[in-house]
Amino acid sequence: MLDRRNFIRNTGLVLAGSLFPLTDIFGNPSKKLNVCLVGLGNYSSTVLAPALQRTKYCKLTGIVTGTPSKIPRWQKRYGIADKNVYNYETMHRIADNPDIDVIYIVVPTGLHAKYAIRAANAGKHVWCEKPMAKTEAECQAIIDACAKNKVKLSIGYRMQHEPNTRTVIDWAASKPYGKIITVRAEIGYNVTNPARTWRLDSALGGGTMYDLGVYALNAARYTTGEEPISVTAKQMTTRPKIFNETDETTHFTLEFPSGAIAHGKTSVGKSMHELYVDCENGWYTLAPFSMYGGVQGKASDGKLLNIHIENQQARQMDDDALSIINNTPVMVPGEEGIKDIRIVEAIYKAAKNRSKISL
Repeated sequence: MLDRRNFIRNTGLVLAGSLFPLTDIFGNPSKKLNVCLVGLGNYSSTVLAPALQRTKYCKLTGIVTGTPSKIPRWQKRYGIADKNVYNYETMHRIADNPDIDVIYIVVPTGLHAKYAIRAANAGKHVWCEKPMAKTEAECQAIIDACAKNKVKLSIGYRMQHEPNTRTVIDWAASKPYGKIITVRAEIGYNVTNPARTWRLDSALGGGTMYDLGVYALNAARYTTGEEPISVTAKQMTTRPKIFNETDETTHFTLEFPSGAIAHGKTSVGKSMHELYVDCENGWYTLAPFSMYGGVQGKASDGKLLNIHIENQQARQMDDDALSIINNTPVMVPGEEGIKDIRIVEAIYKAAKNRSKISL
């Protein structure tokens, strides 16, 4: 078999960089996308940065942090050059840095719009952690900034990249067990002593519905393959001194055009991790459906949903990288993120007013 150099020479092929900027003639990426993490909190340090070491098409080359003491440790561990280190006031200078292709926003939800827009204006592709932003208006501003600067925007819904979840998404269209009647999506953790972090700060986008409940909401939408037409909701707390400005537990019910009903529940006072779908001719479930690993399930006919992948975040980032490399649509675009936030805002309104909200 001819090696690649001889193949190109003997067949007379000339590869122009403008035509094949990131892939070789065999369709394989010829370079990795360079990723800069904005925000070096727990998710970046313990999950995303290690996952980037397991990707095929990405490389961690830059960081943005407001804590200078973190910089030496990150540089030593990941070999990050001085010129690729920024703080929040200087991150606009990434525009002049060819060593960074993608900026991944991993700051508190209430700051997503500010820094995602700044990343887009730097001319870099934007990956924004979920939930997309605090308000529908902020989501739209991110979408507009990315469109204006002709960069791709992906929202970090890792579950939509997970293979067992992909099966459930496919079943929304094929309906192998008949019409979907009800969906139950529950996610929660029994957090006995919650830390005083941004998750308890309403201004920064804290609250259980934003942090965890968006998984249940997104699951209700991708499981039915529909957009809800109305919502009712209630919120409660057993610890009002702690949850004095954010929700501890939220229940919501969505009605869909087909007649399907989704019951969602999220809490930081109770552990629960199940997606259950009841259909005319059977049922299927994923339990757990939202953890970083071990997603698995089964159906009423005995079919198992048990495909294993090593790292959800690595799969997510590789999928998003390939959409940039191949210039194809991203799996979870900003338009998906804004739909959830529009409903989240309605859930809070419905709970506050104790009324049904039409969507």
